[in-house]
This record gives sequence, C-alpha cells and structure tokens, in this order.
Amino acid sequence: MLNIIGAVVSGLVIGVLARYFYPGAVTMGLGMTMLLGIAGSLLAGLITTRGRSGEGLNRAGCLASILGAMALIFLGRMMGWHL
Repeated sequence: MLNIIGAVVSGLVIGVLARYFYPGAVTMGLGMTMLLGIAGSLLAGLITTRGRSGEGLNRAGCLASILGAMALIFLGRMMGWHL
C-alpha cells in the first residue's frame, strides 16, 4: 500500500515539475499531472536501468523522470493532443 501512495505522491511532484520546466502552457488537471509524472518515471526507468533493479531515490533518477515526463508532453503535442 505504501508503494502505491509513494508512486502517487512522487508522480504528482514529478508531473508538476515537468509542467513547470516545459516551455509554454501545459493545461491539464491534477489527475493527469499525476499520471504524467508516473509515466515519465516509468519511461525514464526503462531507458536508464536496462533491467537492473533500482537503488532508491537519487538526484539523477529524479532528473531523468522529469525529462521523461517532458518528453511525454512533447510527444503528446506532436500527436495533436491538447496538453
């Protein structure tokens, strides 16, 4: 249960930071921001770990998660979604 709560909270923080650092207005609700952060973290984890298990919270992982969420915003806009 704590893993789910931790994923929700970290997803929300990562999503908010990605929206803040992304150039231009990103209009989405709180739930979509949370899902964006979780998906960005998963994308960054798939790219950076290559099958290794995580070592916990670190600065590089948080930065990669924010960049992953920003990449998802970019891809969503390229596909014509109104983010």
